Amino acid sequence: MKPADLLAVLGEFHREKLTLRERHAAVARHVSNYSFNNTYQYVIAREDVHLAWLESAIAEGGGTPAQVTEPVLPSPGRKPDSFLPLVQEDARAAEEFVTKWRARVGDVTHARDRSMLQVILGETLEHERFFDQMLAGRDDLLGRRMDGAGTGNGVLGVRWLG
Repeated sequence: MKPADLLAVLGEFHREKLTLRERHAAVARHVSNYSFNNTYQYVIAREDVHLAWLESAIAEGGGTPAQVTEPVLPSPGRKPDSFLPLVQEDARAAEEFVTKWRARVGDVTHARDRSMLQVILGETLEHERFFDQMLAGRDDLLGRRMDGAGTGNGVLGVRWLG
């Protein structure tokens, strides 16, 4: 694979992964369930790492990573589980991303970049599993709270507090 071809593959992969990440950030704003929102925050944090890896590889190849804006999603409704169709879409999108890229990653001849892409695909499958578990009603996605431990007043309105 020629350097220009590798750069094109990395750029396309990055753009699609960034699109997923930005959607996850938008969906998280609608996820009122404490455990599910924490899981979205975990997924977003891992995707931030993936994107940093990809951006470094693109820069090393002389390219510039694409920019993608966070989508504006309509409010899913007021019911406690009204956000679940958004989670279902995220599970489907993760599966489609992995299906599309699994075959293409095998064509990458640069060993370090191929390994990086394989790790990202593996973690994207983990994210799909999280979304599927949310849809099944599992709330112990990232572990279990101690007996009697609560969640305070639920999900905060902002992602990070200083």
